[in-house]
Amino acid sequence: MTSDKRWLLPDGIDELLPDRAGAVEHMRRALLDECERWGFQFVIPPLVEFTDSLLVGLGADLDVLTCKFSDRLSGRTLGVRADMTPQTARIDAHSLCEEGVTRLCYAGSTLHSAPQSLMAGRSPIQLGAEIYGCADPSADLEIIDLMLALVSRAAGQDCTITLDIGHVGVYEALLAELDRATDIGEAVFDALQRKSLPDLEAAIVGLPAELAASLLALTQLHGSTDVLSKARALVADLPSAKRAIDEVEAVVSAIERAHPNVAIYIDLAELRGFQYHTGLVFAAYIDGYGAAIAKGGRYDNVGSVFGRARPATGFACDLKALTAATQLEINSRRVISAPVVFDQDLELTINHLREDGCVVIRAHNGEHDHRCNEQLIKHGTDWVCEPRA
Repeated sequence: MTSDKRWLLPDGIDELLPDRAGAVEHMRRALLDECERWGFQFVIPPLVEFTDSLLVGLGADLDVLTCKFSDRLSGRTLGVRADMTPQTARIDAHSLCEEGVTRLCYAGSTLHSAPQSLMAGRSPIQLGAEIYGCADPSADLEIIDLMLALVSRAAGQDCTITLDIGHVGVYEALLAELDRATDIGEAVFDALQRKSLPDLEAAIVGLPAELAASLLALTQLHGSTDVLSKARALVADLPSAKRAIDEVEAVVSAIERAHPNVAIYIDLAELRGFQYHTGLVFAAYIDGYGAAIAKGGRYDNVGSVFGRARPATGFACDLKALTAATQLEINSRRVISAPVVFDQDLELTINHLREDGCVVIRAHNGEHDHRCNEQLIKHGTDWVCEPRA
């Protein structure tokens, strides 16, 4: 049935009107400029790709989130990107193929088949940064430092930032020795990811009692750094889990020294984001906003499907959400009204004003734009800016 309300947009899809669009674009430029100052190179991945390259090896959760359609030229299935991180992994592994450490950043529209949370829309503008080629925790620290720097720049120095940090290695170590159908592991992962204790209890029915108890205990390992000692007691016989806890402790210690004003919350049952994460996972929260404002983690070897298994770590944020939740200061510019007359001196004056960063708007039909607080008036042979009444 065709609706007569042709202006309606699909649920979860929005448009940005001038004020909001201007704020989002200002945020995009400011944060990408900061990434550039840290040495990150800007890339623009394509909006659509063949799904057999866009989604290969990345888990069912991203596959479900991706909108797909048939390509009329090739007959193959195309997907509209739901997450730009795997695309940058492909660029690093296949298109650039550089040796050593590579730093990439990006910003662009994405599309989700359904909202990821009650506060989320379906068309985020994703901005992020990734480091490839370094397995050392120093790369994770650099990415977290950059994420905190961008959030602080957007939210202001007085805003309280909380860093939520975990490690998927603890969960993986608990399940590693089980020989069972993968759907059980996926059910456990899904329950932990959604923080649903009833679903977790249902998923672990039939598992060995000791393992089931450990998985339930894992859900309680959140809070201050005190939980790390409890976690070590829980996984005393699992060397890989102990290494993961050591890694969390080392990173937390470094963040506490570098960012004393950032509150730290540890959650070892946090399986944030998509199933391609392999190590540390982290997120930034700010006061007054109920969801993560930025999040990321380590995702080693995603590029292996493109011929290069590279260590990788990165983060991303939704520019729309970040702009709505923060108050990045926009430098006010002079907005000047200019008459529509042919005058060479007027044209030179307008060009000089625009080169100096002023906004000059023509007054067609003699009507001044409502944003103009000044106007060009001719005095003798000179064009002069005067306040508008």
